[in-house]
Amino acid sequence: MQRYKCTITYDGSLFAGYQVQPGKRTVQSELEKALTKMHKGEYVRVTASGRTDSGVHAKGQVIHFDSPYTFPAEKWERGLNALLPDDIVVLHSSVASTDFHARFDAEGKEYRYFISRSHHKDPFRRHYVSHFPYALNEASIRQAISYLVGTHDFSSFCAANTDVKDKVRTLHEIDFYEEGDLLVFRFVGTGFLYNMVRILVGTLLEVGNGKRKAEEIPMILEKKTRGLAGKTAPAQGLYLWHVHYGDGNKSFS
Repeated sequence: MQRYKCTITYDGSLFAGYQVQPGKRTVQSELEKALTKMHKGEYVRVTASGRTDSGVHAKGQVIHFDSPYTFPAEKWERGLNALLPDDIVVLHSSVASTDFHARFDAEGKEYRYFISRSHHKDPFRRHYVSHFPYALNEASIRQAISYLVGTHDFSSFCAANTDVKDKVRTLHEIDFYEEGDLLVFRFVGTGFLYNMVRILVGTLLEVGNGKRKAEEIPMILEKKTRGLAGKTAPAQGLYLWHVHYGDGNKSFS
């Protein structure tokens, strides 16, 4: 069996998330359906760097799968794109070593969150950006960010129903900037908890809008209580932007 690694992008608007769910349309189910066709009806399992929720998009999701076929790597890209629906595209495919793992070998991820600041909602972008037309204090947001960067227990910034025990994560970078008429939040870290980025964005927006003080962030981290952090920002503004594997990514091309 040969292992292959693919970088994919998808529009999450019409998916119930990445992971297979009975009776629902998911990214994983569409990928496995296409690969099964390429393998003449034999089921092929796909493993991703991580899950994305319903409505969340990906610019650089990474997957791996095993196959008895030794096609040139680029043939997988062409073949899958011919079979996949229009809202999933394989950007790149490569041969990987048999012990490469899209999830466990990932050294870090980058997420970006896009917000429209216009007075009116744009119906043509409603699936791709969040909407927040209120005034924001940039200095307050940057002060709040300074408390969040680093290694912390992010229990307060994680969905309460998660079954993950260890909630310590390291955020290397958090930034926000204007890109055209959009506000973009950028998060780079070793890993992220369920709804973590969306809760961070919701909290930072509340700080910027004066609903809470930046100085509250250390206390919120210390208390490890979800109810102390801000609201969960809507899913449609979130993009899994890039998965980092470092130099030893076990990929041959």
